Formats: sequence, C-alpha cells, structure tokens
Amino acid sequence: MIGKDTGIRIGTIVEGQDAVRIIPQIAEHGFESFQLSFWQTTGAINLAEMAKQMRETIGDRDLKISALSVYGNPLTDGVGNMDTIASWERLIDHAHLFGTDIVSGFAGRIAGQPIDESLPRFAQVFGELALRAEDRGVRIAFENCDMGGSWESGDWNIAHNPAAWEKMFNVLPFEHVGLEWEPSHQMVNLIDPIPQLRKWVDKIFHVHGKDATIAWDILREEGIHGPRPFCWHRTPGFGDTNWTDIVTILRQAGYQGSIDIEGGHDLVYNGELEMTGQVHALNYLKKCRGGSYVPNPLP
Repeated sequence: MIGKDTGIRIGTIVEGQDAVRIIPQIAEHGFESFQLSFWQTTGAINLAEMAKQMRETIGDRDLKISALSVYGNPLTDGVGNMDTIASWERLIDHAHLFGTDIVSGFAGRIAGQPIDESLPRFAQVFGELALRAEDRGVRIAFENCDMGGSWESGDWNIAHNPAAWEKMFNVLPFEHVGLEWEPSHQMVNLIDPIPQLRKWVDKIFHVHGKDATIAWDILREEGIHGPRPFCWHRTPGFGDTNWTDIVTILRQAGYQGSIDIEGGHDLVYNGELEMTGQVHALNYLKKCRGGSYVPNPLP
C-alpha cells in the first residue's frame, strides 16, 4: 500500500516527451511516482492529449505524477528560453489533468549579474505566474541547483542558496510558492543539508533523490581550486547523506509528497548501469522510509 500508509512516495524523473514510452517499461521495478521534466520548453506537445495518454498508461495502478517541470531561464529570452515562461503557463494550466498540483523549475537569472540584480525581474515574472498558479490550485517549486553559478554571477538560477531564498520569498510572499530540494546541490557548496532541511522543510514541496560524495581527503590536501574534483553527484545509497534522517525530518513536518530519483549524474552507475543504480536507490529509499507498510493489530 502507498498513500497515507507510507506517507512519502519514492519515484523517478522521466523526460516528458518520452514518458508514455518509458513509464510502462520501468514501473514494474516498483517506482511509485513520476516527475515529468522538460528542458527549457514543452515545445509543440499537446499536454491535454499527453495527460490522456498518461492516464491510460497508468490505468488502475497506484502510480502518481508527482510534478510537471520545465528547466529553463524564464527571466530572459536568450537562446532556447524564448518559450520558457509560456511553458510554465501551459504546465500550470494542465497540471490538474495529470493529477498533480506541483509545477517546478529554475527561478531564472539575469545572466552575468549578482543575485540581487535578478530580484525585480523575478518578482515580475513569478508574481504573475504565482497568481495564475493560485487560481488553479497549483504550487510552484524552485529547484535548488546552482547550474555553475555563484552569488556574483550565473546564467540560469538564483534559487541555489538559502540567503537567496530569503530574498525570493520576501518579494514573493505566497504560501503556495516554495522549493524543489535535494541535498547534493548544497553539498557541492559544502553546505550541510540536514540542518538546512530542518529549517526550510515547510517550504519544500518536492524532493529530488540525488546525493553527493565529498572527498574530504582531496579538500584537505588540495582545497577547492585544485586539479581534482572534491565533490560529485551520486544516486541515493551511494553518497554521504543519511536519507533516513531526511525522511524523518520530512515526516515530522507532515510532508506528503514524493522523493523522485534524479538519474543521469552518478559517475559510476550511468550508461548501461543507469537503471541498476536507480533501482538500487529506489529500494534503499524505501528502506529509509521504513520498509513495507505493516498494519497495527486490530483494537
């Protein structure tokens, strides 16, 4: 059983345009939810028809579309991003057809500028999107990846640092606007994800199942500007994070969403080993969740 008995579903991220083809092939592994993801644009996809196909694909199985997502820079009309705002609008408008109330993506950024310089444009774009989402019963969740950016400069996303979150939610003080969070994006910046999660958990609407390994020996010997990487992304079960702690903190806060595994990043379990790593992460996260549901004795 899933739903209220286990509280938190464990799933994976699937590219939106391939979802109807991929989900039937991998659902049998035990994934309980699927996030449908688009890069920069939903393109010419008929979302209403796609939602119909997804309902037919899922049938009577206890599976859920956890979120619809578009990852582009909605604060600029630069290369590839001309349709990003319109894609946010389309996903917000069609979310109910997929049975989800979460639309997620990057907060965007004025390229090459400090985070503060992006806030007026961010407030304008997402102020309008937040009202649209509120009218349709949809929550907006910002992914916390820095995409290679820093506080001073970047090309994609301002929502990668808790100090930026404070500023963002000050200019956009809506209860239905929050975060799509994962520990790895904080760990690559040497931030401890556990106290951060405990502080921000009420603003976290969706969780990505992605971890990281920090090579403290390399850091101690070469620092952060040496020739060797000091941190790399992993699927859960292979990295440094105690996901039992993450699930516990989420449960304590009453989180009822999904943890969807973000594949394609593990430096070992990729290519032909991609699904091997993902299914290992799936089973690991289910154990961290408490294993199989066991009913209490009858009164």
